[in-house]
Amino acid sequence: MRIAAAAAATALLLAVPSRSYAQAPQTDDEKAIYALGVLMGRSVGQFNLSKHELEVLKKGLTDQLNGQKLAVEVETSQPKIRELEQARVSQASTAYLDKAAKEKGVEKTSSGLLYKSLKDGSGESPKASDTVKVHYKGTLTNGVEFDSSYARNEPAEFPLNRVIPCWTEGVQKMKVGGKARLVCPSAIGYGDRGSPPKIPGGATLVFEVELLDVMKK
Repeated sequence: MRIAAAAAATALLLAVPSRSYAQAPQTDDEKAIYALGVLMGRSVGQFNLSKHELEVLKKGLTDQLNGQKLAVEVETSQPKIRELEQARVSQASTAYLDKAAKEKGVEKTSSGLLYKSLKDGSGESPKASDTVKVHYKGTLTNGVEFDSSYARNEPAEFPLNRVIPCWTEGVQKMKVGGKARLVCPSAIGYGDRGSPPKIPGGATLVFEVELLDVMKK
């Protein structure tokens, strides 16, 4: 979603007194607007804003909505927005990785992958050249889901050597019938570029993976 559109929609939500949201949305329009609010929250969630910063954000949103003179030149600030996003994502990722590495049962490999078996399998383990069949979901460190075969109600199949390095390494540690959590630093995920619009640059990714089968050629 474009920054201007996101700003206008979020301003509407922030400008209305909180008592208007005392009850759950009732009509289809209200539900759609509520969902829009959730999406707006997700769009700025990775910035990890403080209370003061949220007030600054609200000021910018309401100034735009109300046609006030803007305090900054928005177009020239956009590179700084991307820089700030990446810095905040990196900070959150570092904190998450440090905490996750201390969890009981977690193995940290030389690549930085954090691997934890959630359910041990009893079948074969795949090689990098194999095609695997899996169910999985992927989230950012703030819990926002960006992909899920469960949501599509259909397992995924792919050659293990044609996905992000974290998957190539992590799934080879599994056995058919097993389930594991893979915490992937950006270096073995999507790197500094990310995978817009759902995965920002520098993001640590968290996957829960079920290895259903190693496909025979």
